[in-house]
Amino acid sequence: MLDLKNINFTVAKETKLKRQIFKNLNLRVKAGEFLVVIGTNGSGKSTLFNLITGFAKPDFGKILLNGKDITAKKQFEIAKDVSLVMQDPRMGTMESWTIFENMVFAINRANRMSLSPFASEKRKELVAQKLAVLDIGLEKRLDEIVANLSGGQRQALSLVMAIMSNSKLLLLDEITAALDPQAAVNIMKLANRIIRDDKRTSILITHNMEDAIKYGDRLVILQNGNFVKEFTAQEKKSLTTNKLVSELNLN
Repeated sequence: MLDLKNINFTVAKETKLKRQIFKNLNLRVKAGEFLVVIGTNGSGKSTLFNLITGFAKPDFGKILLNGKDITAKKQFEIAKDVSLVMQDPRMGTMESWTIFENMVFAINRANRMSLSPFASEKRKELVAQKLAVLDIGLEKRLDEIVANLSGGQRQALSLVMAIMSNSKLLLLDEITAALDPQAAVNIMKLANRIIRDDKRTSILITHNMEDAIKYGDRLVILQNGNFVKEFTAQEKKSLTTNKLVSELNLN
């Protein structure tokens, strides 16, 4: 489904701060697989997502999605097939817009249509149905400004917005990092339910060792610009947070 082949990537190439982030990085994510990625700060986790979404381009190597080379494609082209939920809920929504306007924007983002044709009761019914899956009452607040929502509610909205276009790949970048503990628990449960119900190919980056063990089909450790170890779903069953932290420190 997703293939990264011999990816090389260097930052600050023409300066004294030049640093190679990835050297011959390879990764394969199967269709319908939920992959979890962990790593220490500076290991290249955010860069990995930047490359997949087209925000950054590799020096060498290829990125394939469903067998098609997307390496040189522009961000807006890749966005049709790759959805991203960021760690800051404010980044995934327009706070001065209503919940309904945000949702319609998400629906139209892939085909670049305008909001106006969809401001109808029928469209509101559809949006309400999509929001009802959250089970937090947002479907009853369609005309409310998003700035009024809590961080957890905004992140839940961001998650639903990300899957509205039926993208092929869902990227979750530290989606609980900016939330309070209870909201974080709720968002991870929600994300897992959506991924499992839709059988959606997904990659989660997280610093939460408990979540890394609890969620996903496979866990990989990114260290010094390469994947140094992986755990299958079966192997994760015997993992503890202490053991996983020690794996991070050893590699």
